[in-house]
Amino acid sequence: MLIGLVGKPSVGKSTFFKAATLAEVEIASYPFTTIKPNDGVGFVKVDDPAKDFDKVSNPRDGFVVKDKRFVPVQLMDVAGLVPGAHKGEGMGNQFLDDLRQADVLIHVIDVSGMSNEKGEQTTGYDPANDITFLEEELDHWYHGIIKKGWERFARMVQQEHQEVQQALAKQLSGLKVDLPMVEDAIKELSLPVEKPEAWSEDDLFKLATYFRKRTKPMIIACNKADVKGGKENFEQLTKDFPELLLVPCSAESELALREAAKHELIEYVPGEKDFTVIQEDKLSEKQQKALQYIKKKVLSTFKEGSGVQEVLNAAVFDLLKYIAIYPGGVTKLEDKDGNVLPDCFLMPPNSTALDFAFRLHTDFGEKFIRAIDVKTKMTVGKEHPLKDGDIVEIVADK
Repeated sequence: MLIGLVGKPSVGKSTFFKAATLAEVEIASYPFTTIKPNDGVGFVKVDDPAKDFDKVSNPRDGFVVKDKRFVPVQLMDVAGLVPGAHKGEGMGNQFLDDLRQADVLIHVIDVSGMSNEKGEQTTGYDPANDITFLEEELDHWYHGIIKKGWERFARMVQQEHQEVQQALAKQLSGLKVDLPMVEDAIKELSLPVEKPEAWSEDDLFKLATYFRKRTKPMIIACNKADVKGGKENFEQLTKDFPELLLVPCSAESELALREAAKHELIEYVPGEKDFTVIQEDKLSEKQQKALQYIKKKVLSTFKEGSGVQEVLNAAVFDLLKYIAIYPGGVTKLEDKDGNVLPDCFLMPPNSTALDFAFRLHTDFGEKFIRAIDVKTKMTVGKEHPLKDGDIVEIVADK
């Protein structure tokens, strides 16, 4: 699971990244052994399934706060983007290359309209322009990849009597394009499979847009929503882009809350709409005013706390529609070291018990006998569809 964090300069993207990757408790180990400088670990929040058994999980990776479990996901902070990135403007080429492996994108915008298309300070800028230009940059990037060598590719497919669907899926596999996706695109765009050489420039651009939407689903993090003009602009954006998922947020507020919680000045669960001051005597007057502002102007105003945690959760669970599945046993939830439900796996939608068995270990999948729903204690077969929060025991041949 790789989440790409994108946006033009000076919109608060770095603040969002820092807030999203700062845990308020010490984490003993991270699930990713090779973290590049612009990579980090964020966390999606789910209900702790152990509470149904009057227990508390002991995650191998991640952590638990109260009855919420935080599951790690890899977060990549991509170089700032400016118009013309697909032509190499700014750090465009680096930006686009970094994006190849991202499963989903979080586009951070300055919804207050106080930064122009280059990230320079201004007033009255329409943040809708940022949404549009980023989509256009990605479409042009995809189009450039498809168009490169297209005539030669199309001629080879026809001469060698290859199926264009399979050939195109192989050609674009680096962008996470697969065969069913290509087949759907060709059908929807009514492209003649027997004559790829006849596909027009417009056809290729429509194909690029189709693949971009399917392989890089995007959520818009409307940052600085608490700043003057932010609320009004956000409401307008929801009308202008009804097909997109937009979330108002204040990355600066979330970072302040997590830092305060890390230093044990407040008790705060990321994504919640309130916090408790536990060491008021150690707070300066400036800090107290800042916390009061956050409580009144952010937490009490936004639907989901500061919005940062909501953005992460929405990216994984609403856009990608992944589900959290836990390996466990019917007789006990603990592993050999006594840790309760130490592992959590984020699985794609429509995953089955057999899919989960293979995810745990190839041998479990190949020697699968049955699975058991730990919560209901019911035996299920390999085609049993899993649902979010399931605890599953896999029974395999020895």
